[in-house]
Amino acid sequence: MPPLPRQICLIEDDEIMGESLADRFGLEGMRFDWHRTGAAALAALQQRDYALVLSDIRLPDITGDMLFEQLQALRGNLPPFIFMTGHGDIDTAVRLLKQGAHDYLTKPFDLDAMIDKLQALLAPERDLGPSGLGQSPAMQQIDAMLRRISTSAASVLITGESGVGKERVAQALHELTGADKPFIAVNCGALTESLLEAELFGYEKGAFTGAVRTKKGVFEQADGGTLFLDEIGDMPLPMQVKVLRALQERRIVRVGGEAPIEVDLRLVCATHQVLQERVVSGAFREDLYYRINVVELRIPALRERPEDILPLARSLLADIALANGKPVPSLTAAAEHALTAYPWPGNIRELKNALERASLMSDGNLIAHDILFDRPAPPLTGQQDVASSLRDYLSECERDFIMRALGACQWQIQCCADSLGISRKNLWEKMRKLGIDKGVGAP
Repeated sequence: MPPLPRQICLIEDDEIMGESLADRFGLEGMRFDWHRTGAAALAALQQRDYALVLSDIRLPDITGDMLFEQLQALRGNLPPFIFMTGHGDIDTAVRLLKQGAHDYLTKPFDLDAMIDKLQALLAPERDLGPSGLGQSPAMQQIDAMLRRISTSAASVLITGESGVGKERVAQALHELTGADKPFIAVNCGALTESLLEAELFGYEKGAFTGAVRTKKGVFEQADGGTLFLDEIGDMPLPMQVKVLRALQERRIVRVGGEAPIEVDLRLVCATHQVLQERVVSGAFREDLYYRINVVELRIPALRERPEDILPLARSLLADIALANGKPVPSLTAAAEHALTAYPWPGNIRELKNALERASLMSDGNLIAHDILFDRPAPPLTGQQDVASSLRDYLSECERDFIMRALGACQWQIQCCADSLGISRKNLWEKMRKLGIDKGVGAP
């Protein structure tokens, strides 16, 4: 059978989820085959060349991870696999990523974000390497710039407010140039001048009181990889001279040592300060500024890229849940509105702190707006916002009411429809509209 270019292999046995995805794929003009069992998908994937596979982990005959492992044994070159998973299968999804899967989505997921992800993979001109920086146009431009400069050894200066994710951008560049090589980061503003010199260049045994052994500095540790100097704008002037010399000569001398040690690395620096102004004031050396600023990347504040807030929040919630061994919570519509309405002066760092606190304070698997902030929820302004807020509130109430009715009926659809006084079809439609998945929350 001839190959089917740019076509999706959908593997989903849940009727509501499958129909929802099929409807959306049709609206987007995306070609797909829908298989409801692992066996059917296995046969199709051996006969056809799909552009990507979107599969649930829980299937009626075999699990998604078993299907993936069987395909790896049967054929070497697999299309990108994206797995859909409930909170109970996150460990399995993470293991699949390590085995070669492309990505996973945690239910209930943002359908628009998922479509964007699939379309990016389906675009033939798109580089399919990992990005993960954000969905906003600004972050997509930065991602494109990283891919362009990854082929050179140019020094990069990343600027932006505190907490915008400058180190994550540095890591993304490092991953494009060799993720198997060392990535070493140090905060130049967190150490005194004497400690900073020892941290950067290392020291010999006996170089000073307490130096009971020889230690490599971060320049040596990063040899062959990437050295990330965060908050370089806070570096004292005497240290700037020594760093400049190390960059020019590509070698360092440990504190208390004499022999020069050659180093080969990519330098990435970051600062929240305006270095040009510090150069004018004499607080930062002009020659060092030009040495580190071959390419400058400005990371916009989170308030300047609202498209990234909810995807970031969901990703952070998944990380927090995984670290604590708990189910991944969902956000109510009002909570999502509060997240996007708040200006986040502390950027991603503040967002993460708010979500960690909300995860701790939440009793269930749903985070409402009243526990998201340790302050009143952001006020809504304008008629459109008020109308949107009312719709969100009513949808949230309806969703909660249906979820309770489903729980009382042990998720038996006909029983729930009878108790609500509506038809089975009407209940299915409401569940689809409100994002209620019988695979999440069912006993």
